[in-house]
Amino acid sequence: MTRSTRRAETTRESRRLLLEAATALFAERGYRRTTFEDIAARSGVSRGSIPWHFGSKEGLLAAVVDDIVVHLAAVAGSLDPGTVDQVLDTLTAFTRAPSTGLFAKLMVEADDPESPLRETYAGLHDALRVQVRAWVARLPLPEGVAAEELGTVLLGAVIGIHQQWRVAPGAVDLDRTYATFAALLRSAGITAPAD
Repeated sequence: MTRSTRRAETTRESRRLLLEAATALFAERGYRRTTFEDIAARSGVSRGSIPWHFGSKEGLLAAVVDDIVVHLAAVAGSLDPGTVDQVLDTLTAFTRAPSTGLFAKLMVEADDPESPLRETYAGLHDALRVQVRAWVARLPLPEGVAAEELGTVLLGAVIGIHQQWRVAPGAVDLDRTYATFAALLRSAGITAPAD
């Protein structure tokens, strides 16, 4: 292995560790309360590497969001539109993932019109809508139901379920809630039942 190859691997590994640490810390503490020092300590990568890789804290957040969107796009692309149970399992796992707590934290911080997070959070919602709409467009939809609007409604439902569960996990049974959600979709003829 050449020196430049080792250096490139070390750079990729440092970036990955920083992204993982930032994702976890932003989800736990929020964007504003997380410092470069926190991220460096969690990742084991020097603090000075953060601006080198990402330019700024906002650049790091954008990279975290991009990383999540890429992962979600891969998951959404693998979903069989006729397999409700697969979609249900994916939604439940997505909601329970620790990194998904980031969405709830960001929403509170991005609500302020002056927040530097507002644009990033809006971009995250745009990307999620694209993924949901792409999945919905593959479904047999009832007459009068447009994929674009249904995608927005479904994403809104998932975000609402997620936020309720994050705030009061003892009051929201995810398995039963998503099973009810799937039953509603089936009864409306939005998707075929799983085999």
